[in-house]
Amino acid sequence: MKKIVVTGVAGFLGSHLAKDLIDQGHEVIGIDNLSSGKIKNIMELNKKKFTFINIDVCSDELLLNPQFNNIDEIYHLASLASPKYYQALPLETINVNTLGTINMLELAKQNRAKILFASTSEVYGDPEVSPQSETYKGNVNTWGPRACYDESKRLGEVYCYLYYSLFQVKVRVVRIFNTYSAGLANDDGRVISNFVTQALTGKDITVYGSGEQTRSFCYVTDTINGFKKMMENENATGEIINIGNPTEYTIIEIAHLVKKLTNSNSKIVFLPLPEDDPQQRKPNIQKAKRLLNWEPTVPIEEGLKLTIEMYKEKLGK
Repeated sequence: MKKIVVTGVAGFLGSHLAKDLIDQGHEVIGIDNLSSGKIKNIMELNKKKFTFINIDVCSDELLLNPQFNNIDEIYHLASLASPKYYQALPLETINVNTLGTINMLELAKQNRAKILFASTSEVYGDPEVSPQSETYKGNVNTWGPRACYDESKRLGEVYCYLYYSLFQVKVRVVRIFNTYSAGLANDDGRVISNFVTQALTGKDITVYGSGEQTRSFCYVTDTINGFKKMMENENATGEIINIGNPTEYTIIEIAHLVKKLTNSNSKIVFLPLPEDDPQQRKPNIQKAKRLLNWEPTVPIEEGLKLTIEMYKEKLGK
């Protein structure tokens, strides 16, 4: 049994991960300030194996708390991740990905623990190469509404590199590509949650731009499995690894697929494209295959069907 810290534990990925780790018999300490995470996401976790601490990962008090002694592993997932939320709280987003990351790296250093930093495919910006491999340096804009998230994640990666190279902290960085399931809140503002909610409630399905921009969607169980394989595998120490589904879809294709699977009468309507919205997003996962023996297994149609059924329950349909 390991003692594991999960930051952002009340969020979409954090709550899924915590449940998985507890089911494996580990003790989990979850950290969240509930700025976007929801307490209902962790209400059913086994209280004998789970401790929740309502604290900001940027807090100076965190490193002094004796509950964080003898930690084996840290999954640092805390961050606002939806454009809707991080653009509303840009300074807080920067802080959690920089100051909060320093705190977690210090905690790993004190405990000689492994740490996984949840970065993002957004560090590639609006890519000029496809698929994006971990060696691609990106096409990014520091002067725009998405920069608070993209650039703070990039700086978080720099801190990870420094703690790995200067202090031999056992760091691994995961660049996450779009992950989905019904665990995403209905009002999250991301593509799958928007489309499924709109289709099930009979509202217009809103596509931004022409809908020809592409994304790659990874079901949550595949993403979480990738995290755990990264943490378990010593070959991942000091590495950045893409975790995502390399099958690429246009946004308009996803809109039509959701409409078909929900048997919805919703109209598909087009709205102006937000500033700096990437035109393409597709991971090269050769490194994950080689180092982790990982690749996604849930096809988009199967994942969408699971998501739709769970959203129906949420919405009382």
